[in-house]
Amino acid sequence: MPDDDPRTRLDPLIGEWTTEVHLPGAVPGTASFAWVLSDRYVLQRSEIPLPEVPDGMCLIAPAGDAFTQHYYDSRGVVRLYDMQLRDGIWTLERTKPDFSPLSFWQRYEGRFSDDGDTIEARWETSQDEGRTWELDFTLAHRRVR
Repeated sequence: MPDDDPRTRLDPLIGEWTTEVHLPGAVPGTASFAWVLSDRYVLQRSEIPLPEVPDGMCLIAPAGDAFTQHYYDSRGVVRLYDMQLRDGIWTLERTKPDFSPLSFWQRYEGRFSDDGDTIEARWETSQDEGRTWELDFTLAHRRVR
């Protein structure tokens, strides 16, 4: 991949991660990120062993200088997120209708540690089109390999 290719910004995600989701209480899980289809896209998979937390699969695709995350989960939910990964900060945002009803807005921010092996993150929701945001939950990813 050429150095000026925005896909090179996805390299920090590639690998196997443990995940700890903080609902009430900490729940362990896993996540993985891998290049697929001739390194055009990144496939993300996540599993949390709780019935109320869906397993997920995402396909991250270049979209100009940014990315689109195509989200699918074990409930049958399909969503599109606008995504950035720049300067150690990973953001996702859903503020427009897509494949699922848009009854609330969502945003995610993950901050990479200096060594790149931990991502401290939070999901937030807004019921009033982004005027106010509420914490949904926090999570942490730690690189396994």
